Amino acid sequence: MSRTYRTDPELTHRLSRRGMLGVAAGAGAAALLGAAATPATAAAPGAAPSAAGRGRPVLPPGRLGIQLYSLRDKVSTLGFATVFAELEKYGYDEVEFAGYGQGSAGPITLAQLKRLARSHGLKPIGSHVGYYSDDPNAYTFAQNLTKVLDDAQALGLKHIGTASNPFRYGSTVDAWKRAADEFNTYGAAARARGMKFYQHNHSEEFSFATDNPRVRLYDVLLAETDPDLVYLEMDIYWAYSGQFRFSKRPDGTPAPFDPLDYVLRQPHRYPLFHVKDGVSDPANTYGYRMVDVGDGDIDYQRFISGVTRLRGERLAHHWQAEHDNPAESFTFARRSSEHLHSLREDC
Repeated sequence: MSRTYRTDPELTHRLSRRGMLGVAAGAGAAALLGAAATPATAAAPGAAPSAAGRGRPVLPPGRLGIQLYSLRDKVSTLGFATVFAELEKYGYDEVEFAGYGQGSAGPITLAQLKRLARSHGLKPIGSHVGYYSDDPNAYTFAQNLTKVLDDAQALGLKHIGTASNPFRYGSTVDAWKRAADEFNTYGAAARARGMKFYQHNHSEEFSFATDNPRVRLYDVLLAETDPDLVYLEMDIYWAYSGQFRFSKRPDGTPAPFDPLDYVLRQPHRYPLFHVKDGVSDPANTYGYRMVDVGDGDIDYQRFISGVTRLRGERLAHHWQAEHDNPAESFTFARRSSEHLHSLREDC
């Protein structure tokens, strides 16, 4: 679903303060998705986009980031300096790492990387690291926790997490309890350094335990991890994919859920989000085809404002744009910023 773009004075004003005048911003709001709990209520492909509100910006100031995995092709060939310069032009405030190397662009130290980001007005906010490996020397939480936290601290990160799922010991309730215990350990170690440990979901976390198909595994993770030690980074696209895939239990009985409801029940547990878009496609195994933010059916006007309107929560969260495999990564980054800055709350 395409969007119509126009100049957004709010974003232009922000960038002019950095000496970046003349940046256009998008205006279309995302089509309605997920107003009720089940996939059946999602907007059909081709449905008219919902009207943008005329109130304050949905996106809180200073809270737009990007997961650098989306720009891995540019990082590995052009280096962080070029990538950060582009992100500054596009109005980003923060970056989330997916590795600290820059391939053929040459070596860079963590101190240099931290200074480089700051010089472009970008705050390093988090990083993805593996959960575990069979290799005892692997750079993962399970194998090298101290090194992982040392590096995060050197970068000045406030969050350090993993995009690995908790299936290390299987898909039973007890298996996830065991993984949750390990996450609690990592969370305690991170808190001792002044950081928050977090886990980033895909769609499989919303599946059901093999030994008790009435229990959703994501609920086990939430219940068995200490809320003061383990936090969540909801990948909103994959959560809606989970809604599509697992709105019924294996026996066919209904088990609807709305991803936003998880956040509204425990907003403090979700300091970070991945803002990723998709076009509804029931023929696809995952229910959606991934597209640039603003070109899909996920209603980010509804989702972001639903979180930020909560008392005391407007500036408590960080919103990271992401696309797993963008057609052109700089174009994705620019258009995603334009769209998200264009969204306004309904009056």
